[in-house]
Amino acid sequence: MEVLAPEFDRPHWAELAAFVDEERRLAEVFPPEDEVFSAFRVTPCDRANVLILGQDPYHGRGQSHGMCFSVRPGVRTPPSLMNIFKELETDIPGFERPGHGCLLHWAEQGILLLNAVLTVRAHEPNSHKGRGWEQFTDAVIRALNDRPTPVVFVLWGSYANKKASLIDEDRHTVIEAAHPSPLSARHWWGNRSFSRINAALAGAGLQEIDWSLRGQV
Repeated sequence: MEVLAPEFDRPHWAELAAFVDEERRLAEVFPPEDEVFSAFRVTPCDRANVLILGQDPYHGRGQSHGMCFSVRPGVRTPPSLMNIFKELETDIPGFERPGHGCLLHWAEQGILLLNAVLTVRAHEPNSHKGRGWEQFTDAVIRALNDRPTPVVFVLWGSYANKKASLIDEDRHTVIEAAHPSPLSARHWWGNRSFSRINAALAGAGLQEIDWSLRGQV
């Protein structure tokens, strides 16, 4: 996270850290403290060829482990992720729905699975929205945008779509679609995000993603 080091010295960071510490004192907060930055440990910014942007972590116990849309092995696949898998079945020939929802294999191939907000109070979605995480994750998007090599930015849903203004589309690829949530699923189907990601990577001379997750945990 060297490229993001200046963010930790900005005034809002101390306020954000104090807020999250107080939230952990008062209530259960996800993901666990040692997994808040898991996405960056697996996929550092200098190795990220794709960014998939979520909104905030899953708020159920045992689900979130620091990568958007992903859940721990053994945890029931959430509805949004199930819809992602259903779209993959129609978009990527040979894709078979896995028996788990852990997306570590994608992250290891250079997909930064980033939520715009990195913590949440248990059972209270969006409870840490507007407390400072967005300033940090916007800086992540800008850092990737400043990369000399092309990056594929995947923005699902109206919240993520707004981040397109931070991206130079003359140098990078932006893929926008509806959110895979059941609430917007009728607009989600047929968006072909995954084949579009691979087409953009291939066009830039980069390795395509192996979307298969069967047997990966």
